[in-house]
Order: sequence, then structure tokens, then C-alpha cells
Amino acid sequence: MKKFLTKIWCFSCLLLALTATTEAQQITVDKMMATVSDGVGTKLITYSDLLWQLALEPDASLETPSKDDLNQVLERLTQQRLIALEAERLPAAAPTDDAVSQEIRRLVAAFPSAANFEARLRRVGFESTDDPNFRQIIEQRLAINNYLDFRFRSFVVVTPQDEEQFYNDTFVTEFRRANPGVVVPSLDQTRERVNKELTERRIESDIEKFLEEAKVRAIITVLNPI
Repeated sequence: MKKFLTKIWCFSCLLLALTATTEAQQITVDKMMATVSDGVGTKLITYSDLLWQLALEPDASLETPSKDDLNQVLERLTQQRLIALEAERLPAAAPTDDAVSQEIRRLVAAFPSAANFEARLRRVGFESTDDPNFRQIIEQRLAINNYLDFRFRSFVVVTPQDEEQFYNDTFVTEFRRANPGVVVPSLDQTRERVNKELTERRIESDIEKFLEEAKVRAIITVLNPI
């Protein structure tokens, strides 16, 4: 599921006006991009949400984001909102401050340096990683991650027969493609790895199915096409 969560960067919506500044200290006026509703609750996606998302992606440009980049981010944020609407129906304990700090450290590690990461945050309106608004976004992300673990991971069952079939049908082929000329390790040698990979793929498949069904039920309104 880690790879899937990386794709969708699970952040819930903050109804805040964008105060991000460029190097010339110009203010970018925020605007509403889309709404996502399940008939009970509604989530807003703003242009600032798109920039916040891009800021946390090491290779994404903040100065001149492309139309493709913005549309991809909008799609991921739509998925995030659908998950958030579902997650809010269940009572759950808020992530601890330590969990939020640990997640921030994990994000920072993907960038060249902590200074580089904080510079990107300032470009989109946050003062630092200690900014309460930024930490709130991370807290919301963790809350959704916890919901996904509860909703999907808890119900995955992988049997020894499943492991053997996945090893024979998938693992061996992928290993040979990635490691030409290397002897393929046995199932006993890789059982833990096979189990983990199969579990993650099943969770990813279940989440994708959930999102497809949620989109059918939801009302997604694009207010400002990119």
C-alpha cells in the first residue's frame, strides 16, 4: 500500500486562503477548483491545495507547473477527498504529535536537504515544518492512512498457497527481468518478501476498487478547469 499512498498523497482539505509568495513576493490569489460530495459531506479543492501537493513532490516545479502536473494532482486530490469523506464516518483517535513529527521527517528525507524542503514550504505559504497549518495537513494525512489500514489491511488474508502461486506466476518472472543472469532465490528464502508484496498488491487493488465505486456514488464538480 505504500506505493499506492505515495501516488495519492493522502491530504484532507483545509479551507484556508493561499498566502504563498514567489521570489518577487507576489501574492497568488486562491480559487476554488472542484468540490467532492457524497451526499452527506462535501470537500473543497482549491488551487492552493494543488500547490501544497506539488511542494511535497521533489521533482515537481512550483514556478511554472504544467497543465499535466496540475491535472494529475487534481485527480489525486479528488481521490483523497473521497477517502476522507468515508473516513470521517468512523470515530478515530487523532494522530499524536510524535507521529506527525515522524511523518514530516520521512517526507523531508525525500528531498536534497531539510533547507530545500522548508524553502518549498515557504513558496506555498508555510513558514516552516513547525507551521501549525502544515502540521494539521500532515495530521489529516495520517488519519486517512490509519483509516486505510483499518479498512483494507485488517482484512487481507494470504495463505501459503497464495504465496506459492504468486511466487511462481509473478515473483520469479519479475525477479528475472530485474536481475538477468542471477539465480532466482527459492520461495523459502523469499517467503516474507513474497507475502509482503502480495499483501500490498491486494490492498492496492481493494483501494482502487473502492475509489471506482466511490466515484460512481459521489458528485464531483469541476469549478475551474485547468
